[in-house]
Amino acid sequence: MALWALLHLLTTALLLSWPLTPTTANLEGDALFALRRAVKDSNNVLQSWDPTLVDPCTWFHVTCDGDNRVTRLDLGNANLVGTLVPELGKLERLQYLELYMNNLTGSIPKELGGLKSLVSLDLYHNNFTGSIPSSLSNLSNLNFLRLNGNRLTGTIPRKLTKLGSLKIFDVSDNDLCGTFPTSGPFSKFSEESFKNNPRLEGPELMGFVRYDTTGNCK
Repeated sequence: MALWALLHLLTTALLLSWPLTPTTANLEGDALFALRRAVKDSNNVLQSWDPTLVDPCTWFHVTCDGDNRVTRLDLGNANLVGTLVPELGKLERLQYLELYMNNLTGSIPKELGGLKSLVSLDLYHNNFTGSIPSSLSNLSNLNFLRLNGNRLTGTIPRKLTKLGSLKIFDVSDNDLCGTFPTSGPFSKFSEESFKNNPRLEGPELMGFVRYDTTGNCK
């Protein structure tokens, strides 16, 4: 009898505490729904994004792993209008963030530098403004970084030379200034990666050409 009472108390305690413990999947769903609220979706590509579901893994354009953690967000050429949200930085296992060819504006959130699993960041052909966040240098697994066709300004952060896995880098068709780095992975990128930035002076010549590390070109 005493054992039954103890089991009953433990079960009751677990049931009471369950709603108070948010799952990671719910947190990731909240992060994605923050993006949903920040954009206009004239093509209804986000219609399936129902925040009342247990996790976002059944939402269209979202891919999850076996643990129901978000690994891909495929929203390229979706006619989205709006801004990115810092909450996207909470998607700890996200590997592919594909938001190219939309009409996204504002700055690129520095919180994206927290996506340690990210392999591909494709934000090309939008209308992003502001500088390239130096926090992107924390993305040690990044292979593809395409930011071309926006209205980004400032210098190319020298910290990005730490990205040893970087294979593709494209910041063409922006308004960047200063010089571009030539060390680390940048030693193998051609000038095509930097073209059509009228204020970009050319490759950095270490020891001879100075650059403004604050991101404010003169």
